Amino acid sequence: MRANPARSDSLAEFIAVIPARRASTRLPDKALADLLGIPMVVRVARQARASGASRVVVATDDETIVAICADHGVDALLTRADHLSGTERLAEVVEQLALDDECIIVNVQGDEPLMPPALVRRCAEALLAAPHCAIATASHGLKTQADLLNPNIVKVVTDRAGTALYFSRAPVPFERDACASPATPRCAQRHIGLYAYRAAFLKIYSLLEPAPMEQIEKLEQLRALWHGYRIAVFEVEQAPEAGVDTAEDLERVRAILLEQSRSPTEDFRLAQWAKRDA
Repeated sequence: MRANPARSDSLAEFIAVIPARRASTRLPDKALADLLGIPMVVRVARQARASGASRVVVATDDETIVAICADHGVDALLTRADHLSGTERLAEVVEQLALDDECIIVNVQGDEPLMPPALVRRCAEALLAAPHCAIATASHGLKTQADLLNPNIVKVVTDRAGTALYFSRAPVPFERDACASPATPRCAQRHIGLYAYRAAFLKIYSLLEPAPMEQIEKLEQLRALWHGYRIAVFEVEQAPEAGVDTAEDLERVRAILLEQSRSPTEDFRLAQWAKRDA
């Protein structure tokens, strides 16, 4: 049984924070990439606003991004340039805004302009429904053996209550009897890189010693597990569209947005996405 946050019309307030660095090795100036006349980070912020977040904040180390966000009516905070991860940047936002320990913060990646608002909201709801957890995140079932074996696809294993046991780039759980002949994976879950945090956890995250398994797998969420913090995982039937890492990704997203701009039913499509996973 996986975590299934209760639906409610009176969800406790949460804020969405979008870490956005100017530097990007594979795609320079990715955060400001043009998406049909709108910078990508602004597109992400508008999607996050539609989630029902009480506040949406871009957290960046670049004054140009702050200025462009302001031009588009998006709240942005200038943060330090020495953060090693988006989680550390979120921790500085918690400090700058003096957020209460129980405040829920959803980390929306700055290169995912197609992230469904309903999924952002569900992530906050999952954490609200799991008071024993410091973090909530999402997953969906893997369909092919190739995806299970792909080290660029992060897998998550949970207990029966939907609490994470481990995240890995390796094929977990490993199906012993499938070694002789590849088959459709059973029980394997792909991790979706969307997180909700309690502010209390973010306040101490940077003080936690890096975990050996975190350094081996290059997965920062393993630090939380190694130190005994729990992560709630909820499952959705369909993964969101992939984010932007390369120039090819950018063209793919532009094509999707262009098609959506021609469709008067986009709001209906997003509503159906939310209903399917309710």
